[in-house]
Amino acid sequence: MFKRKIYEKLLSWKKESAGQTALLIEGARRVGKSTVVEAFGRNEYDSYILIDFATAPRAVRDLFEDMSDLNYFFLQLQLQFRVDLTERKSLIIFDEVQLCPKARQAIKPLVKDHRYDYIETGSLISIRRNVKDILIPSEERRISMYPMDYEEFLWAVGDNTTYSLIRKCYEAGESLGDQTNRKLMRDFRLYMLVGGMPQAVSEYLDSNNFKRVDAVKRDILNLYEEDFGKIDPTGRLALLFDSIPAQLNNNASRYQVSKVLDQTRAEDILELIAQMRDSRTVLVSYHANNPGAGMSAAKDLAKFKLFLCDTGLFTTLMFKDRDFTENIIYEKLLSDKLPANLGYLYENVIAQMLAAEGNELFYYTFLNETSKHNYEIDFLIARQNKICPIEVKSSGYKTHASLDAFYKKFSLQILRRYLLYTKDSRKDQDIQCLPVYMAGFL
Repeated sequence: MFKRKIYEKLLSWKKESAGQTALLIEGARRVGKSTVVEAFGRNEYDSYILIDFATAPRAVRDLFEDMSDLNYFFLQLQLQFRVDLTERKSLIIFDEVQLCPKARQAIKPLVKDHRYDYIETGSLISIRRNVKDILIPSEERRISMYPMDYEEFLWAVGDNTTYSLIRKCYEAGESLGDQTNRKLMRDFRLYMLVGGMPQAVSEYLDSNNFKRVDAVKRDILNLYEEDFGKIDPTGRLALLFDSIPAQLNNNASRYQVSKVLDQTRAEDILELIAQMRDSRTVLVSYHANNPGAGMSAAKDLAKFKLFLCDTGLFTTLMFKDRDFTENIIYEKLLSDKLPANLGYLYENVIAQMLAAEGNELFYYTFLNETSKHNYEIDFLIARQNKICPIEVKSSGYKTHASLDAFYKKFSLQILRRYLLYTKDSRKDQDIQCLPVYMAGFL
């Protein structure tokens, strides 16, 4: 198992909760939820039972229909899984709990009983059919799990020092030097290609073969589209998902739904977008109608951009319908010769890094009334009751017109301005210009 940061959160929950809550881990399929939770059960408890509701037999599912006799329930679980449970020293895991809503509802009496600890994992947790006719337990504590971030990726490839050194330079406001930055950018571009899905990382380490890594990612994308088909048999969700790279390539101010689904407006599919967001396969960045610390209250639900949860999957989705040999991204990105019109790869990885740090994603577009020029701030994050606008460049830069125009419009609400690009750290007036691999520190 790869070292994952979420393990520390599991340890904190176990210590702080002391059995008073169950932990629900939400995340896209194949991000490693089951693996890390099972390792946690193996390492931190005397015994554990993992119930995978994707494969659980009818006899196990039926146990959750009647929770009136918990002694009988626990006896049957131990018989079914041939595991001895020890009071306050055992863990019961409900894996893919969305597939058995009654098991999720059972958390309330199980936590109240207090004999054992409980962890649930799942995706599509909030989809209407998965919560229909059940009482959502207030005893759940929720956390999100994302694909491996850049630091976790470095750990996986055997590098335990680079990221902490980058952090020290960021905190000290020091530059790294052009030569060092070029080396770090090469390493980061490798992360962008392989991505953070544990299976893809494992294949890269085993084979050092991008074609085989790409095949793993295609399998994951196919799995996601099968899930979309179950949620929405009309195929609209899959179409919206497949069109994300093309929509970003258009450089439009929003995802243009009508160009993907004929005679359909964004306002018509808000529930579909919410379902994509709940699947955790997609990151949704909403337009902030009123940029400020309370952006969540003023976001435009019908004006949004979509990104993939993992940039490695994004590089594969761009060429999913063609043979791997036609995927120029691997060659161009590794050699730092990415065409300007593919710069949205960097936008996707920044979205991924910001989301993994717990930031809700927002962007902002506006028209300069004097020049009649449209400006766009790629990302906005809230800090200390103010906002930090972020502009992303796929190479160097000569100007930062959007940041400048935004500053003139909202100067009193701005804490700091950032420009993320591929060059070394520097300051340009009050703008912090940072290499993209520092995005996780903002």
